[in-house]
Amino acid sequence: MCVDRRDFLRLSAGLTGAALLNGGMNAETVAQTRTAVSGATPITDDERRARIEKAQRLMKENRIDAIYLEGGSSLFYYTGVRWGNSERMFAAVIPAQGELAWITPKFEEARARELIRFGKDIRAWEEDESPYKVVTGIFKDRGIRTGRIGMEERVRFFLFDGIRQEAKHLEYVSADAVTAGCRMFKSPAEIALMQRANDITIQAFKAAAVTLKEGMTQYEFGAQVSSAFRALGASGSALIGFGEYSAFPHGSIQPQKLKEGDIVLMDGGTSVEGYASDITRTFVFGKPTQRQRDVWNLERKAQDAAFAAAKVGATCESVDAAARKVITDAGFGPDYKVPGLPHRTGHGIGLDGHEWTNFVRGNKTKLQPGMCFSDEPMIAIYGEFGIRLEDCLYITENGPKFFSKQSSSIEQPFD
Repeated sequence: MCVDRRDFLRLSAGLTGAALLNGGMNAETVAQTRTAVSGATPITDDERRARIEKAQRLMKENRIDAIYLEGGSSLFYYTGVRWGNSERMFAAVIPAQGELAWITPKFEEARARELIRFGKDIRAWEEDESPYKVVTGIFKDRGIRTGRIGMEERVRFFLFDGIRQEAKHLEYVSADAVTAGCRMFKSPAEIALMQRANDITIQAFKAAAVTLKEGMTQYEFGAQVSSAFRALGASGSALIGFGEYSAFPHGSIQPQKLKEGDIVLMDGGTSVEGYASDITRTFVFGKPTQRQRDVWNLERKAQDAAFAAAKVGATCESVDAAARKVITDAGFGPDYKVPGLPHRTGHGIGLDGHEWTNFVRGNKTKLQPGMCFSDEPMIAIYGEFGIRLEDCLYITENGPKFFSKQSSSIEQPFD
């Protein structure tokens, strides 16, 4: 799709009002994509059981006797339970040996039992009782009288501290070796869900792009992107930057109105069965200048260099170094200085839009099949513009593979 302004006008002129409401796509395309969202295959109970077994194996290897999880992505990953966090403890304990156990407020027990599919040990606490004593009772009943308890990284401090005060004889450590050790490596079922999320994101971005018009604010365009996602049966959004504000990696609060010749940067995604996408497209509203074209081409070269470096057995930091070298060799930077690449080249992605691990200097983690990352080096030139191209990839036995097709040129962001 060419993004020359004349093409925006031509595409928009050929759309009915209803199609514009549907993100610039015809009814058949919208219906097909909605079916893809609604027809996505959830993670099976058998796969979740295998995850719990792997977690227990990793606990033994890392001398962790149990891990504690509250509501969030890791709890959902292992159990399929979604629970909104409040001041009342709702949590699960996965021991290195034995059955997992649950802690729930007594008045929520009936609802909890509707959601819980793994583990019959469900312990409820009344409003005038201590949930921390319930947790330590689980440790005792699993034979954990000494040893180490792993705390999942998103556990809130007051919960951790309450458990620690109740069971001071135990040692408390990070559970990352277990949770990240599982979640970093995606199964074919997870890859398939992420592929759907990426496909939907490209459709929504492409549909929203044809609604760009002179004078539109970044918030108005962001609303068009969200509308396109909704038309496709998904919930998604995008950070938007126009002109000089495209240099802000995560957008700016400054008022922006689109004008001829502006860079447009859109960065966002959606999720399918909890699994996220993250895509950035950068192009020009109108005809690009040679300067814009040159920097865009350099950015694409840096993204390609990162992809080429993402081989099985390579370190994460080597991928960052490959992209950064392209940019610094062209006279930008060095390091994280701007004009140049001010952030890491990529982040892990899965149930969270940003999760372990990252393409960043100092990270010597070696790439293995099943790992998923964004590939998004950026060239930020404050006061002028920024260019970021972002596509997510997954590592196969034969090397990296993108979820989405890269932009082929500044005029063709949605090939």
